[in-house]
Amino acid sequence: MKKKDLYFLRTVSKSSFTAIFLLFLFLLPVLHLQAQDQDVTGKWKTIDDNTGEERSIVEIYEEGGEYFGRIAEVLAEDADELCGNCKGDKKDQPLAGLVIIEGLNREGEVYEGGTILDPANGNVYNCKMELEDSDTLKVRGYRGISLLGRTQVWHRVE
Repeated sequence: MKKKDLYFLRTVSKSSFTAIFLLFLFLLPVLHLQAQDQDVTGKWKTIDDNTGEERSIVEIYEEGGEYFGRIAEVLAEDADELCGNCKGDKKDQPLAGLVIIEGLNREGEVYEGGTILDPANGNVYNCKMELEDSDTLKVRGYRGISLLGRTQVWHRVE
């Protein structure tokens, strides 16, 4: 190869790299904004930790800057079941329509600062949620510190 040909190849390589790098720099904020625009509102299918069976559809909604979740539909056999283990005003309320997530605040990509009710035992736990991707939600219930708890994976329905 001649010296001119090598110079041309080096110039093309540098300019191609520069073009790709600049394109990436311009697209990065757009991709980041799209990821931030995704939130937890919508309907999510819950799965029983022990049996792997579908348990319910929980609808998460935003109200006054906080996030809440109610059981929109019970998928298990006990669809007409009441929350017998719940305490206070939720005691003996139907599971369908029951608000189980209350007062979460969005802090970047994480939703925290609220509570989640486990209707199976009536216990209320601190709650933290984070989108794994647009259709997968990690929901963590815990007492005290987040390390002392369990995480469920919910799947977006709509």
